[in-house]
Amino acid sequence: MLKAITKALKNTDKKMWYLLAAMVLFIIIDGVLTQYFVPRGVVREANTFIQPLVGKSSFMILKIVGALVCAAILWDVHRRFPKVGLIATWIAVVGCGAIVVWNTSLVLLI
Repeated sequence: MLKAITKALKNTDKKMWYLLAAMVLFIIIDGVLTQYFVPRGVVREANTFIQPLVGKSSFMILKIVGALVCAAILWDVHRRFPKVGLIATWIAVVGCGAIVVWNTSLVLLI
């Protein structure tokens, strides 16, 4: 019985790591797209708090550190409440992925 639980937890941990990696990757891709297209006037940054940083190196630092902090928080939630952490991370991955797809489609339409 204990082996089955341990194995299930390890599988859940592996899924969680993949999801967190996907989320961080999507956030970094979003940052790269933003860094590239906003200064060229192709698109604009919708987040008014971040807008002044676009085009500066501090923007990507903020994106990467923010993504890693979010991943750490979601991992901590997952350790305490595995199902809640997994569901929250799935929501984050789908949301970040949708943003990247949306931004990419806007650029391709222009």
